Amino acid sequence: MPEWLERLATQAQRIRVPRPLRPPDGRGRAAAVLMLFGDGPNGPDVLLIQRSTRGRRHAGQPAFPGGGVDPEDAGPIEAALREAEEETGADPRGVHVICTMPELYLTYSDNRVTPVIAWWREPSAVHAASPDEVDSVERVPIAELVDPANRVMLRHPRGDTAGPAFRVRGMLVWGFTAMVLDTVLREGGFELPWDATRVEELPPEVVRLSAR
Repeated sequence: MPEWLERLATQAQRIRVPRPLRPPDGRGRAAAVLMLFGDGPNGPDVLLIQRSTRGRRHAGQPAFPGGGVDPEDAGPIEAALREAEEETGADPRGVHVICTMPELYLTYSDNRVTPVIAWWREPSAVHAASPDEVDSVERVPIAELVDPANRVMLRHPRGDTAGPAFRVRGMLVWGFTAMVLDTVLREGGFELPWDATRVEELPPEVVRLSAR
């Protein structure tokens, strides 16, 4: 495992969860996502999926592989690995789990999400293994994520606050996934100076899909 990922994981475990994202007592379905970092042809990268536009929730949104923790799962780590294999075909035998981050609460879906950080020790071929749920799969280089030209703040038409977003590989990464990426990359020391005053409205098509 590379030294940069050790540093990133150490910092990620210490992240202070903002009050709006702290799970409420006795509420929320347990869920997990896999933040799978690897060493790709363009340097360090992370695995992202583009959810199907036919989905009922989070339609068309880029995301980490993941989903609900099922009763037969041993916990969030097993759930994250299972979901990643089901959605992308990633072989869990080549994945080395490093740590978990603190739970984050998503009000819209009533999920208590545990991000699982892992190293792709032996990368396997990936694809949209579950077409009903996933449109595409991308290994996105960290260099592209932290490129100031690919960064923007996005504001939902219904709100007056903006959140971080990334324009990479033809995807607009926003919402929960962008927030986690923004935090982890900053705490891990990867962030480059960028113009956080550059605020755009969330595109109407994205708004329409997210309202499902």
